[in-house]
Amino acid sequence: MSRKDTASLSLDAPAGASTGAAVARRRIVVGGLVVVAWLAWSIGLHPLTLPDEGRYAGIAWEMLRSGDWLVPTQDGLPFFHKPPLFYWLTALSMRVFGVGAAAARLAPLLCACLAIAGMFAVTRRRAGEPIAAAMVLVLATMPLLFAAAQYANLDLPVAAFIALAIVFAADAALDLQHGAAHRNALLLAWACAALGMLAKGLIGIVLPGLVIVAWLAALRQWRTIARLLSPAGIALFVLIAAPWFVLVERRYPGFARYFFYHHHFERFVEQGFNNAAPWWFFFVVLPALALPWSLWLLGVRRSRDDGSDGRRNAAPADDRAAWRTLMWTWLAVVVVFFSLPESKPVGYILPALFPLAFLVAEPVAAAWLGARSRRRGAIAASLAVAVAICVAAVGWMATRYHRDNTALAHALREARGGGDPIVFVEEYFFDVPLHARLAAPVPVISNWQDPEIAKRDNWRRELSEARQFDPVRGAALLVDARQGFALRCGTSPLWVVVKRQDEATVAALADAARVATSNGAALWRLAPQACSPGAAGADGRRP
Repeated sequence: MSRKDTASLSLDAPAGASTGAAVARRRIVVGGLVVVAWLAWSIGLHPLTLPDEGRYAGIAWEMLRSGDWLVPTQDGLPFFHKPPLFYWLTALSMRVFGVGAAAARLAPLLCACLAIAGMFAVTRRRAGEPIAAAMVLVLATMPLLFAAAQYANLDLPVAAFIALAIVFAADAALDLQHGAAHRNALLLAWACAALGMLAKGLIGIVLPGLVIVAWLAALRQWRTIARLLSPAGIALFVLIAAPWFVLVERRYPGFARYFFYHHHFERFVEQGFNNAAPWWFFFVVLPALALPWSLWLLGVRRSRDDGSDGRRNAAPADDRAAWRTLMWTWLAVVVVFFSLPESKPVGYILPALFPLAFLVAEPVAAAWLGARSRRRGAIAASLAVAVAICVAAVGWMATRYHRDNTALAHALREARGGGDPIVFVEEYFFDVPLHARLAAPVPVISNWQDPEIAKRDNWRRELSEARQFDPVRGAALLVDARQGFALRCGTSPLWVVVKRQDEATVAALADAARVATSNGAALWRLAPQACSPGAAGADGRRP
């Protein structure tokens, strides 16, 4: 029986040919379920972090609340920083499982599982089952991937589809060279690239393209590059990726320039965005956040030279060598590419974890299949340390993270009447609308004429830029103190959410009472007042 029939997620195949393909499939299923359970067990144990998780989960909540599945909104204003795939998946999750932290994190979890499964399937074919199984073990317990798989933002989804596009395209390229059937793998590659574009934009197609072209150039397979540009694949890519961009541009002229130029070209080449870091940042952060597994890279050459896993490797030697070259190329392209811009959020480096896991898996598989028990002990120790780091991180987040506004939002939900107006002061509290289940956008009091807004990459800039696409609603929601506090006019009290450091302005108002405080924020109630007709705010909305 061939090795393909006995593939499993363990480093040792079933003991004997009589176990059969059914046993092998069961072992793969059980191993897959273990990986899913490991990545999923803690997704609801800690609150949504701010600003990222609160922002993106809040946008998904607004999509579900409004029923508008075309245009993502933040506080009711078009949010065109990112495409909609994460919001679609998360809104669907909230519809099925309810609104909460676990549902908000389901999309990255599912994408992580898909990427791991795809990587395992193709790597088993190209490099052998021991390396593929070791790669899954390493990848699932890398602290950075474990954290990203339960972090509600767009970094893991786009990294997952980038990884799948690369491995399916590379699989198709090798089949082309062998004269084997390649159409399905190639179409999968183009489909994953399209989903990557819907997850975060052009990077979903640009990065896989750079990796595959660089890899095939290193192998001197120039003709294969042209053959991967399949008309059917390109048509599938356009069919999946293009409609959303076309429809949004038709509804909001100017969207395409804002999205592609400002949030791609300018963010890549210009300064003034968050997370500025020196050029060497990812060269240090990547191995640090992959500890302890990254230490196994020191044994890469030895595992290649001693052939200790060759007795269990069913992959052709040429395929395995080409696959190893792909992984080194992939790792280098991603690290160099994201080291060029000044802005370097940690999540940008996630696509590099997949090739890194493969390169670590080679010496890990060689150690497991070797005769020395000490080397197997090193694997067990590495696994124990990796798991301990992941569990400790979850414990810290569950007990020590105190920046969320969950408790304050619950207090607002309990105390507020259904039609009472709300206003935020000098802050957009990303997670409050979601946890308080607010039915409409919230006016935000700030100095919206401040010229410094355009120079800072924060919530003010996001909302200020968004009002160009909906000036009427922007004028109603981005208000000064006179407009905002005038919402107390009438028969309903005005509820105010404000940071403790800014609450003096609210405390100075007549009939103001603090209702609750939590994690540096406060909830105030302003008693209703009779006002002259001209004292009302820009609109009479009641969130």
